[in-house]
Order: sequence, then structure tokens, then C-alpha cells
Amino acid sequence: MSADTSYLESVKKQFLYYKMLGEKAMDQLEPEQLFVSVNEDTNSIATIIKHISGNMLSRWTDFLTSDGEKEWRNRDAEFENDLQSKEEVLATWNKGWDCFLDALNSLKAEQLSDIIYIRNEGHTVIEAINRQLAHYPYHIGQIVFYAKQLKNSSWDSLSIPKNKSGNYNAEKFAKEKEIKNFTDDELKRLK
Repeated sequence: MSADTSYLESVKKQFLYYKMLGEKAMDQLEPEQLFVSVNEDTNSIATIIKHISGNMLSRWTDFLTSDGEKEWRNRDAEFENDLQSKEEVLATWNKGWDCFLDALNSLKAEQLSDIIYIRNEGHTVIEAINRQLAHYPYHIGQIVFYAKQLKNSSWDSLSIPKNKSGNYNAEKFAKEKEIKNFTDDELKRLK
């Protein structure tokens, strides 16, 4: 497997991991909690999702052939929540992820050095992917953090549970060394 192919496989797994983290966090909330905003400068989880989806649709529609900041995108409107139900929030989430993952899955290793544009600024395909690999987990971290604050009962940990690092490490070090992506075990554990 070439380095470029390994890179694509690695980022696909990482994006799927973060997608699942966001979904597992939202699953722990009551539907109305998705719309809570503690002040004017704080976005609700629904609003964060509307923004992530808007970004994904703009960046990844015709990814290789048109600027990633589409003329039809209204970024400011992404921060005005008009979603009314958990079903609408999840549909918006899935619409963005479907567009993004379809584009990512269609990429070939030889396209990674191609140049694409975002607001007329040239990026290699690798740079554009890495830009989003920082952007989407940034917002998913906000979703997880906010969900933990809003949860009315005990939180089901999405990573190593508090005071369980020793057990987690002992389990990992009890296994033979192997080469694999960290998300392989995590995706199985979180399903």
C-alpha cells in the first residue's frame, strides 16, 4: 500500500471516528437539549451541526472542480438556528456527512497533490483534507463538551473513562505489538 493510499485510509477512519463521537454524544441527550444556548455568544448543538453541515456541503460539493466557498452558501445563516426537531438536526448532520464522505471516498491517491481552491486560496487536496480534519473535530469537541454539561444523568464515556487509564493501558500493553489505526478498536467499542 502506498503512503498516499495509507493516508486516505487513515483520514477516512479518523473522520468516521469523530462522526461517531458526535452521534454518541447527541444520543445521550434529550431532544430539547440539542437547542440549548446558554447566552447570545454560545451556539447550541443544533447550530453547531447546521454550521458543520453547511461547511461540508460547500467544501465538498464538486470538490475538485469548484471553489470550496460556494456562491450559494450563506455562512452567517448557519448560526441562526431554524431547526425545530432532533430529526431535522440529524437530517442536517447526515446531509453534510454524506456529501463529505462521498467526495472523500471518491478520491484516488494520485489526486492528493492536485490543487483546489477555498476562497481563491490554493490548497493541495491533502491540505484541504487536513484543514477539515482540524475543523470538524474542533466542532465535534464542542458538541461533546456541551453534551456532557447538559446531560441530566451520568455520562457514558466516549473515551477512556475517568480513573480507568491504568486498566485501559494494561489491556493495550497485554497485547502483542501490531500496526493498525487507533480508530479500529475505538469504532468497535463505540458501536
